[in-house]
Amino acid sequence: MSIRIGILGYGNLGRGVECAVRQNPDMELKAVFTRRNPDSVKILTDTAAVCPAAEAESWKDRLDVLILCGGSATDLPRQTPEYAKLFNVVDSFDTHARIPEHFAAVDAAAKEGGKTAIISVGWDPGMFSLNRMYANAILPEGKDYTFWGRGVSQGHSDAIRRIAGVKDARQYTIPVENALAAVRAGENPELSTRQKHTRECFVVAQEGADKAKIEEEIKTMPNYFADYDTTVHFISEEELKRDHSRIPHGGFVLRSGATGLESENRHLIEYSLKLDSNPEFTASVIAAYARAAYRLSGEGAAGCKTVFDIAPAYLSAKSGEELRATML
Repeated sequence: MSIRIGILGYGNLGRGVECAVRQNPDMELKAVFTRRNPDSVKILTDTAAVCPAAEAESWKDRLDVLILCGGSATDLPRQTPEYAKLFNVVDSFDTHARIPEHFAAVDAAAKEGGKTAIISVGWDPGMFSLNRMYANAILPEGKDYTFWGRGVSQGHSDAIRRIAGVKDARQYTIPVENALAAVRAGENPELSTRQKHTRECFVVAQEGADKAKIEEEIKTMPNYFADYDTTVHFISEEELKRDHSRIPHGGFVLRSGATGLESENRHLIEYSLKLDSNPEFTASVIAAYARAAYRLSGEGAAGCKTVFDIAPAYLSAKSGEELRATML
């Protein structure tokens, strides 16, 4: 039987999830829920329904997993606890500093509803988180480094778009090359947040908006921009569409460590991603974790999980026998 998937929100991430579901033969998209007029939303899956978001609750017995594709700034802190009472859910909440409180809220809701919820799924948090954890476990004596970009951050771009007077925006995260080179050289530098990355923002302001106020609000936004050297460019809507329509991203997780009686042997673990489409890759990770949520729910699991809590075999459509024979 196919895993019955619902999608809440049909922006870049929601469209990516639909494509990911189509690539997984054990999944079937049943419904897309939107805050827009459903008649205006055209999806790729002819057999799936497009419904108002307000009708999602009526589908609680017709879906195995609801994938939440809203933004981390304002949508997911409200939506994930709300829907975790009704559905097995997966979200991509990516405000790192607020993950503990988000986990607590979702855990309480999912336990109340007897459902399985998996939060903060994607590539960071997500795949990068796993690689940081693995590297720490393997090299307990060492230093962690994470570099993102150069690429478009969906969460940060969304946060800018929530500012009054902003019509549209793209935000690029850019590694500081000298800092990355020093880590790869085994120098183990002490790097502040500001020394590792810069942020570059391209903003389309609404007519008559106070651009100086928008720029100040961006640069002082906690958890997003306040700790970085941030450049803000105001451009036209035509320029944004022409030059910034794609959503690439990627980055590096590194751990430099030592082993031996006197720590005489040095090691460097590096995991990297180069992504043509940030939302489509994130969606592909989410689809794998939707499979895990479905399986865990079938085993009676209730409450909130993160990628740290999910055994790798739960992500794969292959059986344990196939995995042992082909990948171990």
